[in-house]
Amino acid sequence: MSIRSASERDVEALAAVMAASPLLRRYRVSARLARESLREALRERDVLLVALATDEVVGLAWVITTRALDQAAYLRLLLVAEGQQSRGAGAALLARAEGRARRSGCRHLVLLVTKTNRRARAFYARHGYRHVGDLGGFVFPRIDEALYVKGVAARATARRRPA
Repeated sequence: MSIRSASERDVEALAAVMAASPLLRRYRVSARLARESLREALRERDVLLVALATDEVVGLAWVITTRALDQAAYLRLLLVAEGQQSRGAGAALLARAEGRARRSGCRHLVLLVTKTNRRARAFYARHGYRHVGDLGGFVFPRIDEALYVKGVAARATARRRPA
């Protein structure tokens, strides 16, 4: 498996993975909406990573870097294709996303997980994320989200405090 930055040539395959996701269907994500969102991410220079097994797209990570919330980055999406879970793609994408956030000067990575998605919540907890609260209907009506955070700053940077 390899991970690299996504480009326009990956949009169709990434959109297909997104549209095939049972979780994203709950949020009414279609292939058209996924293509539009991915193209916007590329235009805005968000961190968009693609995981490949041979030449097949098996997952993606989407990070938005910001200076808000004490220089936090937002992991907008970490998705592994149906039938490809539990093979290391998610962990590899997450590690690469954290590294890209850190290199962008971010101190934290925050993310939302559908509150009922126990598998994802356990995954993030295993990777050092801390549950800090719940947001009812925040992203989509009648779907509750759990908010997680992890410090990603290098240790020397993490100890420094602004004057």
